[in-house]
Amino acid sequence: MILVLSLLMISCKQEIKPADIAKLNGYWEIEKVVFDKGEEKAYGMNENFDFFKITGTKGTRTKVMAQLDGTFLTTNTFENLSVRFTEKGTFLDYKTNYAKWSEELISISDKEFVVKNDQNKEYHYKKAAPINILNDGKKNK
Repeated sequence: MILVLSLLMISCKQEIKPADIAKLNGYWEIEKVVFDKGEEKAYGMNENFDFFKITGTKGTRTKVMAQLDGTFLTTNTFENLSVRFTEKGTFLDYKTNYAKWSEELISISDKEFVVKNDQNKEYHYKKAAPINILNDGKKNK
């Protein structure tokens, strides 16, 4: 029974391909975190977002803050990242001057993605769009 369930879980996992990595480019916000025992923490409106810029298998993740005019204010907080494909899965390897860590990329689409860290916490992200409440509906770049 356990073997059958294990095989079912493995077969349901999305296969991440190198072409899928380009979907990470852009602004993302955390929608919820699922902890290792199944508890969830939902996030409402976020002030902070993650901006991914990846070319091939190298890139950065930068913390940004949404502004009322639809723009994003960039902070000086960023991580270099590289994408690593293995038989066990696809991993985002982060590096700063102070630390190194990895997250497994569980699933990805144009509108959402999920990563799992070494503490078995799953971070569910959704694609973010600028919020414009000051320019009376004018488009932002």
